[in-house]
Amino acid sequence: MRVGLFVPCFVDLFYPQVAIATLRLLERLGVDVDYPEAQTCCGQPHYNAGDRDESRELAQRFGRIFEPYEIIVCPSGSCTSMVRHHYPALIGHHAVCTRTVELCDFLVHELGVEQVGARLPGRAVLHVGCHGLRQLDSRQSATRLLRQVAGLSLVDVPSASWCCGFGGTFAVKFPEVSTAMAQRKLEPIVAADVDYLLSTDSSCLMQLGGVLSRAQLARPRPLHVAEVLAGLEEGS
Repeated sequence: MRVGLFVPCFVDLFYPQVAIATLRLLERLGVDVDYPEAQTCCGQPHYNAGDRDESRELAQRFGRIFEPYEIIVCPSGSCTSMVRHHYPALIGHHAVCTRTVELCDFLVHELGVEQVGARLPGRAVLHVGCHGLRQLDSRQSATRLLRQVAGLSLVDVPSASWCCGFGGTFAVKFPEVSTAMAQRKLEPIVAADVDYLLSTDSSCLMQLGGVLSRAQLARPRPLHVAEVLAGLEEGS
């Protein structure tokens, strides 16, 4: 199986450790993975802003770059959903639309793996972004993987399925509403006294982590699921 690694803009620019964790994890599991350096944005920001022409050009570029790969793995539910669910309206039913898979779904459903040998002592809440939760239904995959992490206890909170308020351009256009949504979501999480806030999307972690930072709260610590599974936070 030839796998192409798709690294979203947020990861590339702000959270490169998530890309490193994803690559390390896949290689450790014996996956033949390649990172095509010509890749760029998937076009989601342009698509959300209504610029169909620019998003179509980026989608076509994505298709050309990733077409050679049997599977395209992405550590982001948001960008995966863009390719799987919105590319058909832009470039038709291109092969990349069905081949692009979110990281946790790839591990559980394609590789048949749940135990990756990770360890992280502590209590955590899992947040799966709206695209992963409602369009990809990938929460179950992330949960199954995290329940196999040694020492980690997942805690359920009432706000688990609530939007973090980021929504890409939504946060830019409506910052007050966006921040209020994040604060509302975080209240039950902070009250649960957990050590970690885990997510499958770096954009959600940036939104929620920013609110935690401005409130000068050291806990919970935001971490991408890939970092946990690869063991980067343990220095391995």
